Amino acid sequence: LQLVESGGGSVQPGGSLKLSCVVSAASLDDYGIGWFRQAPGEEREAVSFTGPGGQINYADSVKGRFTISRDNAKSMVTLQMNSLKPEDTAVYYCATRGVQHIYVPWHIRGTFDSWGQGIQVTVST
Repeated sequence: LQLVESGGGSVQPGGSLKLSCVVSAASLDDYGIGWFRQAPGEEREAVSFTGPGGQINYADSVKGRFTISRDNAKSMVTLQMNSLKPEDTAVYYCATRGVQHIYVPWHIRGTFDSWGQGIQVTVST
């Protein structure tokens, strides 16, 4: 699979950005899709996840600010990011995992086997 992220950029604190991830699959019906981020000098961390059965998860740090959605027919997942903070600055990645991991916690990075190239999000004054 190939994944391509778009929609990153620079924004002031309190602003919004919408990230998109297009997957080279006929449909996303059998995939879980996750968003991860990595700040300089930090580990890559899970941000949000949408499962094939409708499951949705968020990291505590983004709950109430970020919204994930998926369009299986268009093979696209979006991440709406509102009320952005400087600590949200990072390279954001989307990734897929198969249904065999359906009972594995969503934030386990090693269960994701296809990754996008990443896109920069910068929140600063």
